[in-house]
Amino acid sequence: MQTSVSQMSRKELFGHPVGLFILFFTEMWERFSYYGMRGILVLYVATSATAIDPGLGWSNKDALWLYGWYTMLVYVASIPGGWVADKFLGQKKTVMLGGLLLCLGHITLAIPQDWAFFTGLILIILGVGGLKPNISTMVGGLYQEGDLRRDSGFTIFYIGINIGAFLSSISVGLVAYYYGWHYGFGLAGIGMLIGQAVFVWGQKYLKGVGEFSGGKNVSEEERLAAKRPLNKVEKDRVLVLLISFLIVIVFWGAFEQAGGLMNLYTDAKVDRYIGLSGLQEIPAAVFQSLNAGYIIIFGTIVGSFWIWWKKSGKESSSLFKMAIGTIIMGLGYVFMMFASKEASAEVFGKAAMIWIFLAYLFHTLGELCTSPVSLSFITKLAPVKYASIMMGVYFAATGFGNMLAGTIGESSQLHPYQGEMIVNKEDVLPFISKDTMEIKNLDKKIVKIYDYPINEDKNFSIKSQVYLDNDAVLFKEINSGESLNYLFKLSNSEDADLTKLKETLSENNAIARNPYHAKLVFEKDKDAAQNLENKGDGNNYNVSFVLEEEQSEQEFSTFMWLTIFTVSFGLLLILFLKKLKKLTHGAEDHEHIIKDNEPYELGDPDINKSN
Repeated sequence: MQTSVSQMSRKELFGHPVGLFILFFTEMWERFSYYGMRGILVLYVATSATAIDPGLGWSNKDALWLYGWYTMLVYVASIPGGWVADKFLGQKKTVMLGGLLLCLGHITLAIPQDWAFFTGLILIILGVGGLKPNISTMVGGLYQEGDLRRDSGFTIFYIGINIGAFLSSISVGLVAYYYGWHYGFGLAGIGMLIGQAVFVWGQKYLKGVGEFSGGKNVSEEERLAAKRPLNKVEKDRVLVLLISFLIVIVFWGAFEQAGGLMNLYTDAKVDRYIGLSGLQEIPAAVFQSLNAGYIIIFGTIVGSFWIWWKKSGKESSSLFKMAIGTIIMGLGYVFMMFASKEASAEVFGKAAMIWIFLAYLFHTLGELCTSPVSLSFITKLAPVKYASIMMGVYFAATGFGNMLAGTIGESSQLHPYQGEMIVNKEDVLPFISKDTMEIKNLDKKIVKIYDYPINEDKNFSIKSQVYLDNDAVLFKEINSGESLNYLFKLSNSEDADLTKLKETLSENNAIARNPYHAKLVFEKDKDAAQNLENKGDGNNYNVSFVLEEEQSEQEFSTFMWLTIFTVSFGLLLILFLKKLKKLTHGAEDHEHIIKDNEPYELGDPDINKSN
C-alpha cells in the first residue's frame, strides 16, 4: 500500500504497535466464531434429520456443495466490503459494522429452526465481507513503508487467527458433540461478541489507522494519492497482485479440503478410538484444531526462518514464499494417499490417526509460507486509493478457492444408489443388533435405552457383499452370507441405477469369490418420523449405499491429483519468478526494521510521480 502511517507516537508492545494486539484479539475471537461454526457445519448438514440431535439430513455430496458455496460467498463478500470501506466508511467503521452483522448471524444460528440456519449464514457472509478484508488492511496500516516488521506483524496477527481457530475447533466441537449442534453454534456466537467488545475498547490505540481516505483524519499525502490516477508503477504492481491471486485460488482450493472432504473422511474412515472412560472416541470436528495448533507452535519459527533466510542474502520474495508454501501444502496429500491405501487394505477398514496429523502438519507449514505473506504482500503493493478493495479481491480469490475446494470435495463423493425397504420390521431384525442409544422421552429429556434402532425410528446399517451372478446383482450379509435382496428394491430410477451398478461390478470382475462391498444404510423418511403415533412401525425406510471399493478409489484419486497439481503449480511459479518480481518495481528490496518517526525511502523513488 503506497502510503505511510500517520507520523504520531504509537505505544509499542514486544516491538510492535499496541494496535496490532487489539486487532490480534479482535480477529482471534472473530475466527473463533467462524472456524468453530465451520468445523461442525458439514457434519450438521449431513447428520440425519431423525437423529437424537437432528441435522438437515442432506447427503455428503449435497453437504459439500453447500459448504463450497458458503465458504466462497463468505470471502467474495470481501469485494463489496472493501468497496464500502474505500468509498464511504473507511476500514475502521466497516469492521465495526461487519462485527455487528456477525454477532447477529451467529446468535441466529443458535436458534434450532431451518429458517434461522439459512438466515444466520447470510448474515455471517455479509459480516465477514465487512470485517475480514478491512481488519487485515488495518494491520498493514500500522507500519511505515519498507518496515521489515510488517511481515512478522502479519505472522503475529495470523497466530491470533489460529489461536481462535484452535480453541473453537476443540470447544465448539465438544459442546456440539455432548450438548447439541445449536449449543455449538451458540458458543461460536459468544466468541464473536467478545471480539466485538475488544475492538470497541481498543479504539484509542487505532487512531489514524483505517480512516476513510476522504475524511479529515488522513494525511495530505494520502488524500492526494486517493484522487490522482494510477501511474505505471502502481499499475504494474496491481497486475502482479492479480496474478498472485491465482496462487491464492489454487492454494485454498486444495487446502480447504480440511473442512469438507478431510472432515468427512476423518469421520468415516479414520480410527479415532482412544478408549478413555470419559471419551471413547475423538469427535471428527476436533481434528480441525490440528491446523490451528500447529500454527501456534510453528508460526514464529517459520516467520523467524524467513527473516534469517533474507538476511543470509537468499531468495525471499513474497512470491517465492507463496510458491514454496503451495508445494509443501500439496505434499501433505501424500499422507492422505497412504491413509486411503491403509483404510482400503481390508474390508471396511480404517486408517491410523497419524496420517491425519502428518497431513495437517504439512498443510500448516505450507499455509504459514503463503497466507500471512500474501496478506502483507498486498499491503506493500496495493495503491492507497484501492487498499481495501484489493484486500477484498484477495479474499474473494480465497472464496473462489473455497468454492473450488467444495467442487473437488463434491466430485470425490460418489452419488449413492437409492432404494426403499419393502419388508416388515420383523424381517430385518435378524440382520441388526440391539444397541445403546440416546433418545428424548416424553418429557423431552435425553435418556439412554438398549433396543433395536428400528424400534426408535433410528438409522441402521447392514454390511454386505455385492457381486454379479449370471447377470443378477446379489447382496449377501458379510458375516452370515444370507441374501439381502428381498429386503429392498432400487428406487424409481431402478433401470438406470441397476445398469450402472452392473457395469461397475462387471468391469471390476466382482463375482462371488471376489466381491465388492457396501454398507446398506436404512434411514426413516424424516416426515414420517415426525409422526410419533407410528413410531417403531418399521415403515417408510429408504436405503442408500455406495460401493466401498469404488469410493476408496475415488478418494485416493482425488488426493493424488491434489498433490500433483499443487506441486506442479508451485514449481511453475518459481520458473517465472524473475519476470513477476520485475513488476513489483523493488517494493521488497529495501526492507529493514523501522521505529516510529524514523526516516524511510520508498522502494521506487518515482512511485508518487504521475504518468
